[in-house]
Parts: sequence; C-alpha cells; structure tokens
Amino acid sequence: MQFLLAFVVVGPLIGAVAALLPAPPGLKGRSPDQAVLRHGVTVTGVILLATLVLAAGFDHDHPSKMQATTDISWIPALDVRIHLGIDGISLPLLVLTALLTFLCALYSYFKLPEGPSPKAFVALVLLLESGTLATFAVLDLILFFLAFEMVLIPMYFLIARWGGAGRQAAAWKFILYTLLGSVVMLLGLLLIGLKSGTFDMVALATDNGRGLTSSVQVTAVLAIGIGLAVKTPMWPLHSWLPDAHTAAPTVGSVLLAGVLLKMGTYGFVRILLPVAPDGMHTFAPYLAAFAVAGIVYGSLACLALARPGAKGDLKRLIAYSSVGHMGFVLLGIASMTPTGVNGALFANIAHGLITGLLFFLVGAVKDRYGTADLDTLAGATGAALYGRAPRLGGLLAFAAVASLGLPGLAGFWGEMLALFGAFDPAEGLSRPAFLTFMSIAAFGTLLTAAYLLIVVRRVCMGAHRDEPQPIADVQSYEFAAWTPLAALTVLAGLWPAVLLGLTDPAVQKLLAGGKS
Repeated sequence: MQFLLAFVVVGPLIGAVAALLPAPPGLKGRSPDQAVLRHGVTVTGVILLATLVLAAGFDHDHPSKMQATTDISWIPALDVRIHLGIDGISLPLLVLTALLTFLCALYSYFKLPEGPSPKAFVALVLLLESGTLATFAVLDLILFFLAFEMVLIPMYFLIARWGGAGRQAAAWKFILYTLLGSVVMLLGLLLIGLKSGTFDMVALATDNGRGLTSSVQVTAVLAIGIGLAVKTPMWPLHSWLPDAHTAAPTVGSVLLAGVLLKMGTYGFVRILLPVAPDGMHTFAPYLAAFAVAGIVYGSLACLALARPGAKGDLKRLIAYSSVGHMGFVLLGIASMTPTGVNGALFANIAHGLITGLLFFLVGAVKDRYGTADLDTLAGATGAALYGRAPRLGGLLAFAAVASLGLPGLAGFWGEMLALFGAFDPAEGLSRPAFLTFMSIAAFGTLLTAAYLLIVVRRVCMGAHRDEPQPIADVQSYEFAAWTPLAALTVLAGLWPAVLLGLTDPAVQKLLAGGKS
C-alpha cells in the first residue's frame, strides 16, 4: 500500500518525462503522434488502476486513520519530510483525479485539441495529474505548497498553447491570480510551521491549534485562506475562472473544473479547520457571507448569459455556475460542523463528476456547430438538439438536471447537507446569521434551476421551419469517455452512503482535534 501510493504520485511524473523521449521503434504505430497519445492513455490508465487497487485495499472500517503512509526525512534542518498518506477525505479525491485524467487522455487520443506538439500536450497533462494527486496525498505543509504550485505551469501552457480565442490573456490572468494568492499562502504556512515547530499536518491536526496563539491562528487563516480562496475560487476572487474556462481546450476545462478547484477547498478542510480552529471560528461568518454572495452572483451571471440576445458563451456560463456550486462547498466548510463539512466534501466530488461531464458535452456541441455562443446555437426558435442528435441532447439535459441538484442524482446531497450545516452551525457561531446565509443559498438553488432549464430549452428543444439538419450524435469514443461520469452521478445520488461512510469518520476526527 505504501509503494502503491508513492507510485500513484510519482508515476505520472515518470510518464511525463517518458512522453518527451522518442518512442521505441515497435511502439510508434502509424505515427509518433499516435504513439505518444497512446502513451498518455496507458499511463493514466495504469494510475487509475493503481488508485482503484488502493481504494480496494483501503481499510474501510477505519477511514479516519491515515493509511498507506510513507514518512522519510527530506530537509532535516527545516524538519521537512516526504510524508504521504490517505484517509477517507483524500481517497475519493485521489480516485476522482485519476478517473478524470484518464478520461481526458482517452478523449484526446481521438480528439486532440489544435496546438503544437502532442508530446508536449501529453507531458503537461501527466505533470498536472502528478501535482494534483500529490496535493491530496502529502501530509507536510511545505510539500503541500510545492504540489499545489506544481499544477500552475502545465495548466498555464494548456490554456495558452492549446486554447481558443483570447487564450494568452486568459492564461496570464490565471497564472497571476493564482501565483499572487500562493505567495500569501506560503507566508501563512511558514508562520504555522515556525510557531508550532513542525510542518507535519497530522501532528498539527492532533494538536488542534493548542500550540498556536489566537492571533497567530487568525493571521494564518487570513493568509492561507486567501491563497485557497483564489484557487477555489471564492467570490470576489473568481474573475480569472470564466476567462480561463472559455479559452481552455475541452480537456483543460474538464481538469480545471473537475480537479484543480478541489485543491482549494481540500486545503480548507485538511489544514485550516483542524490546525487553526480559533482562526477559522473568527472568519467563518465572513467565509459564509462570501460563499452565499458567490452562489447568488454566479447564478445571476448565468441567467444574464442565458437570456436571448446576450451572446452568452456556454463554456463561460458553466464556468460561472462553478462559482455558485463552489459557494455551497465553502458554506458547508464555514458551518464548521460534521454535517456541513461532509456536505462540502460530497459536493466537491459531485461537482467534479457533473461539471466535468458538462464541459465534455459543451465541447462536443462546439465541435459540431463551430461555436459555443448560445444565441448562434439556438437561432430564432432553439437548436433542436433532441431532433438533430438525440443522445447528445439527452446527455446534456441529464447533466443539467444533475447540476441543478435534482434528488436522486449526485448534485443533491452535497448542497442539502451544506444547507443543513448552516441551519445548525458550530457552537459559538451566530445562528441567526447562518440561518440568513442558508436562506440566501436556498434561494440560489432556485436561480440555478432557472438558468439551467433555460439552457436546456434553448439548446435541446425548438423546431425549425425546415427539416432539422442532423449532426453527428455521440461517437463511440465520446460514449466511452462520458459514460463513467454519468453512471457515477447516478450511483452517488442513489447511494450516498458509499462516500459519506468514508468521509464522516475522518471529518469527525479532524473536528475533534485528532481524536476518533
């Protein structure tokens, strides 16, 4: 298990280096480009298989215990250690990352985005996967920061070199926002490490802030929280996200929404809640206020983009919807209760599955029509996707109703539990304030339903005066890439105990100061 976790983290890195080397003569296939794309599918497939074996070997009776741990001294002078481990909080995120990266590699094998060398593309995707998996597996603050930063460069190049219109400006905005947030975050992480005498996240969580004064905790939460909030992204630090999503290639958008945004919220749960509880207690009402502002703002922005005549881009609309969905995650975390935090973690996974599927589908619509502009797609009466490509239209409608939180699908449970957490927040937090936040967030769910149903009506429905021209329906490679996401959305919606059974004991332990 130790070796397996280390392999899961380091394997994509080795694969990225190998992707840049010349292919052996027997593996070139029809062309070197084909060979390197096959290499990407193989490496991400092996990593996915390794994470599934890791999940199967995980002790599900004790999900709060750190498992598959490796602990090696790296920089003795600073007491920085190569400390890896997984529990019920990080395991689902590890599997989600491996799954989405594999599906993106599979999709790219058949539909590579236009851009420079496929070698560089595959190497960047694998480097991105390694950094993301490391973020969820490391248990040292300095290592967490390095892994957190490792994903920025590959994502920058994926947007800047393989993206669409406005890609350079979007890539620069992405890198500047996230780097500025990270500089502030590093100061907060160093403050915690130097004041407590250790960078070990397990020891810090067990200490539960007892070795840190309230002022140090407040300062650390403010500094680290800004860095995490940019990556989440929390309103009003979100403005890099719509541009990045609009310009990114399809697989870039899937990985950005499905995986990278989760790194910010994971940091809140793994570091700030257990390590600086007093600081989090101070900032929880403000975090909740920003969260519900994001929920309403994201929904209103989507409604504005969805209305006829707004020239709204579908990818941009889904990007703004992510601001709203991540607002529910932050609201759950701000409640500082097991119910709210479990809801936040569930919503994280649900958002990764559903929004990943949505970006795949919108990318497919854009490929077929040559545009993602909603007015151009819908025309005077609607794009009539049900008539032109019924399977594609049906999948888009399914992903939309999953995103609006229909009971029985994955999107429902996380948002409901986050609202329950806000209904009865942790001791010491103002209940009237959180009831107000809960009411605003609940109103946000109605706005979410409104804009998603408008999108479905305009894109999927409608009748043309002429016989609608058929377009290519779901291809076999698209079916292979999208089916797992749709199936898991249904499974998580009907059987939420699978995920909550993993996260709940680990969350209870974190909030109780390291005691099971």
